[in-house]
Amino acid sequence: MRTLTVDLGDRSYPIFIGKSQFKAENLLPYIKGKQIMIVTNETVAPLYLEKFKQELLVDDIVAAEKQIGEIVLPDGESYKNLDTINSIFDGLMQDNFDRKTTLIALGGGVIGDMTGFAAACYRRGVNFIQVPTTLLSQVDSSVGGKTGVNHPLGKNMIGAFYQPQVVVADITTLDTLEDRELRAGIAEVIKYGFIYDAEFFAWLEENLNKLLQRDYDVLEYAVYRSCQIKAEIVAKDELEHGIRALLNFGHTFGHAIETFTGYSQWLHGEAIATGMCMALSMSQLMGWLTEEDAQRGIDIIKIAQLPADVPEGMSTDDFVRLMQADKKVLDGVVRLVLIKGIGEGAVVDKYAPEIFRETIEQYCGK
Repeated sequence: MRTLTVDLGDRSYPIFIGKSQFKAENLLPYIKGKQIMIVTNETVAPLYLEKFKQELLVDDIVAAEKQIGEIVLPDGESYKNLDTINSIFDGLMQDNFDRKTTLIALGGGVIGDMTGFAAACYRRGVNFIQVPTTLLSQVDSSVGGKTGVNHPLGKNMIGAFYQPQVVVADITTLDTLEDRELRAGIAEVIKYGFIYDAEFFAWLEENLNKLLQRDYDVLEYAVYRSCQIKAEIVAKDELEHGIRALLNFGHTFGHAIETFTGYSQWLHGEAIATGMCMALSMSQLMGWLTEEDAQRGIDIIKIAQLPADVPEGMSTDDFVRLMQADKKVLDGVVRLVLIKGIGEGAVVDKYAPEIFRETIEQYCGK
């Protein structure tokens, strides 16, 4: 097992990464109160819910004291909305869960984001644990405290910063992950190499096929190094006033794709993959990135069997309109994350509008 700490002073918390981490000792110390509500979805519940509950009940004394409930939500990004959040509140209130409740997110990024947001809001804040079961959630969304839901007009426009008590990443849950979902998670792993660590990027180039083949040792290191980078960044800038914005590499372009397709056709990581390709192209047009390095970036995305093109029918005007509605827009300017070289991300709010539009036209046409 590998352990990291997200250093946020008195709100610091550990991340446990490894095989077979659904263990009572990784969970019970971080549960407050007698009431536990597990939030999961229709895909994960048949696979892991009962096994997970049994770990919570392994200690007879603890089991006798606890009230364990479960809420099973429909699966998919299209359900990441306020109506689904209300169904979590309904379950909590119908069974009289109080202010000492612990909410546990058992699932991927959608479950983690919604459970965290519900925890931030319910009775003005209750305890919260992340148990991510997809690669994307293990390397990204479970760490750092970003929670929230989508709106038809924009991705993640409603939410809160709310940190968990612990993150438990069991890489054996990736055995049951569909290949497409695994590849979507690899997109977020690649992101860390682009923005922060050229050596990690080179390691990924060498080990990408092993990642795709689900080699445990390679997966464990990829999750560990990704979480390590994110933990370092979040510790420096929890509320995204500065360096944390680097984690949005490819996301502003990618969120426009997700909104255009109604959060139902493309997985988050797929949209981010194309978004990263667009950010690489703009970095090259800015004169920051060599053609060779831009091609290295696009090549690794293609080798990972991720999309490098926009959805059919999406126009340049669609992109510009949707990106103007992104939550990262400040004073009418679309803030972008570009790179000045592999391993060196940069947050940019001053750039020539014609370069921005030319980038999009390379992918959508005029």
